[in-house]
Amino acid sequence: MTTGEILRALRAECPIPPRLPPPHADRVQDWLLGLLPELGFSLDDAALHRLSRGAFARYAGRLYAEATEADLRMLAALFTWFFLVDDACDGPNRLTPEQIRALRNGTLALLHDGTRLRQTGLTGPLRRLLVLAWREPRRRMPARWRQRFADAVARHLDGTWQEAVNKEAGRRPSVDEYVELRRSTSAAEVSYPLVEFVSGRPLPDPVYHHPLLRQIARTGNDLLSWYNDLASLERDRVTAGGHNLVLAIEGDLAVPEAEAVERAAEHWRQAMRRFVALRAAVPSFGPTLDEAVADHLDGVAYAVRGTIDWTLESARYPVTAAPPAPAS
Repeated sequence: MTTGEILRALRAECPIPPRLPPPHADRVQDWLLGLLPELGFSLDDAALHRLSRGAFARYAGRLYAEATEADLRMLAALFTWFFLVDDACDGPNRLTPEQIRALRNGTLALLHDGTRLRQTGLTGPLRRLLVLAWREPRRRMPARWRQRFADAVARHLDGTWQEAVNKEAGRRPSVDEYVELRRSTSAAEVSYPLVEFVSGRPLPDPVYHHPLLRQIARTGNDLLSWYNDLASLERDRVTAGGHNLVLAIEGDLAVPEAEAVERAAEHWRQAMRRFVALRAAVPSFGPTLDEAVADHLDGVAYAVRGTIDWTLESARYPVTAAPPAPAS
């Protein structure tokens, strides 16, 4: 099987039901494409076309189908910010580890103090986009939630920095090292608190950090990350310095690409079986919390399924371009 065929097979096997993005997702995408030049992003027609085909608003809409149009604008802006940062950190002219560290520090300063005007590592259009996207979450959500979100962003950017250090040193991670690092470089943990922003029901910290819920979140992170690794394999072989599950398996086991792809797909299947079993074992947290817990668990699940469906409809990953994915 080709990598594209395996991606579609895993989609067919996924037990999490799909969700269509809300009808206003396409309007939000149009708004986003008009907003970026206004914020100072230098985008020619080709770059705007790539962003349009990336369908980031539809991606956010698949994860947060209940979001109002106004909230989906903020979510799509956040998603776009993370994708633009990812592109800046992973390419021929990628940021150095020192630049990533400065960006990380500037980002956290802004998240902790949205009124601060001077940022050493987060300037220009990226800063303006984050200021806009952070305005409503900062206004509406309690301090403990803002800290939780900032902590997730810090882990993501710390992982991005570590990957850049590895690339600079020519150090390719083992499978075990890569799996742990990938849990940070993925922005999955950033997406989970946003469920509470959309629902308006933030979980107490002891519930959010309950060991079983954390295990479910970690497994969901693996599922969406490894699926992404399969989709981005062609690009990662050139730019990622071995930071891809398939490439790590190739390096550890000295197997050809086709076998490494099949082994990565089997890792995904095992993780999905574990995800289903863990979710079925979640106890009741009481009538005042169970609805919010269910929202959180659905959010983790839809982050997995939404990533799958968006990957197969987005043009960001050429391996998925043909045949077209179903509409659902």
